[in-house]
Amino acid sequence: MIRATVASEWTKLWSVRSTWWALVGALAVMLLSSVQVAFWVDNGDELTGSSATDVAVEAFSVAQLAVLALAMLAVTNEYSHRTMRATLQWTPARTRVLLAKAVVVAAVTAAAGAVLAVGGAAAAAPILTDPPSPDLADLAAIAVVSALLGLLALGLGAALRGAVLTLVVLFLLLILVPPLLAAPDIAALTWVADLSPGPAASHFLSGDGDPYPPAVGAAVTAAWSAAALFVGGRVMRRRDA
Repeated sequence: MIRATVASEWTKLWSVRSTWWALVGALAVMLLSSVQVAFWVDNGDELTGSSATDVAVEAFSVAQLAVLALAMLAVTNEYSHRTMRATLQWTPARTRVLLAKAVVVAAVTAAAGAVLAVGGAAAAAPILTDPPSPDLADLAAIAVVSALLGLLALGLGAALRGAVLTLVVLFLLLILVPPLLAAPDIAALTWVADLSPGPAASHFLSGDGDPYPPAVGAAVTAAWSAAALFVGGRVMRRRDA
């Protein structure tokens, strides 16, 4: 049964124009950001000595928002267009529906992340002067983070149901709140900021060992995604569509 539900969710995701627009937008932003960062690097900015994949990592922090929109819309679109009722009538097991959406979103966002990583590195490479060899691990890390943050967006979308509210919460969690917490330089607040999904994903992507190893950053990001899916699943089971 889960295979049929996954197939249904796959078809639904690709049958709406918003999926394609999100992917095209993500690629356009990734290419433009990579070119801009590459020029900064080549002009002696603080990222001097970066490889093309390092540039792609920096550029992905901007392009990721379009990928998150794609993941979120996999569930919020159904609520806004009132098609979730039909979905749940066809598949009454709501946990199975969310699990199928998670499988599809993880696959699509991971693939999108890989394409964005390669595209960003390819756009940056001709601009950089004598860059270090590209690191394939960086490209793989972008795909992993893209999938994990995509699942976070899906879980929040299932819990909040509205696209605008979900985007606002994602923006707060990933971009706005962490630096505000870290700004006072209070140890406890800095610790909380480092354990939020945005900085955790950034630590993993950058390979930064401070304040924790990159693998811990991936684990923290995965924990946030799992928590969001858990909450989203509970909301789906308890509230009518």
